[in-house]
Amino acid sequence: MIEMKPRLPRMAAAGSEVQEPAEIKKLAIIGAGKLGEGLLAGVLGSQLAPVSCVNATVAHQPRADYLAEKYGIQAGTGNRKAVSGATLVLICLKPQQVKGFLHEVKRELRKDALLISAAASVTTSLIERELSHPARVVRAMPNTPCLIRHGMTAIARGKHATDADVSLANRIFSSMGRTVTVDEKHMDTITGLSASGPAYVYTIIESLAEAGVKLGLPRELSTELSAQTLLGASALVLQTGEHPAKLKDAVTTPAGCTIDGLLELEEGGLRLTLIKAVVRAAQRARQLVDSQAT
Repeated sequence: MIEMKPRLPRMAAAGSEVQEPAEIKKLAIIGAGKLGEGLLAGVLGSQLAPVSCVNATVAHQPRADYLAEKYGIQAGTGNRKAVSGATLVLICLKPQQVKGFLHEVKRELRKDALLISAAASVTTSLIERELSHPARVVRAMPNTPCLIRHGMTAIARGKHATDADVSLANRIFSSMGRTVTVDEKHMDTITGLSASGPAYVYTIIESLAEAGVKLGLPRELSTELSAQTLLGASALVLQTGEHPAKLKDAVTTPAGCTIDGLLELEEGGLRLTLIKAVVRAAQRARQLVDSQAT
């Protein structure tokens, strides 16, 4: 029988005091695509910032008009206007766009503004270097399930970020799922694991569903069974805190069906292939970091 262990809240380190995040006087969301809109909805829904102080930018005016109408915020295509006076800037751009954005807004950006970047593989040191002042920067690595509030986001602080800055970043991204605070040296691995991970899981779901179809199940039913099985199994890992191997053993009865299936997975090298996939994606993330640094 699997014991349900209560999940304990993370505690501050002994002797440390948790700083309260500063009030957000003006928020600029740069690159309000799917992720940016998700963050916008989370910030407004959590009442971290009033509608009147939020400004978002996008590449095309029709998208800006849509955001302004739906959320009641100011939205447009001008980055310099958006960041002018902003105390918090959320950067949701593609990695290759970040340097150009920083050069564009360097003069308008407040020296005391907090920048939270969700641009993959862009380091806090790169942002600090491009701005040429002790900028407060926090780096975040979310994944796509954030769009339905079931995401996983890793958060790392830059050289000049405060405890309050990290706390605010956690509050923002926790509106989209779970968050963890890590040393930035782990971010490339996290990119290969949890940011790229949904693609691996979709492949597994697709494969399980194809097996169901092969054995006569309707495709829609087979896909639902496969997806819910992975969802439930993942929830059990998180809620019990048990090692996945122990949970696997609880399903695997002697001389039963599951052990035969597991033997096929071992013979096919699924375990090793998944490990290699994460390692390769993490290596690629590292290469992107190096290319951004030049």
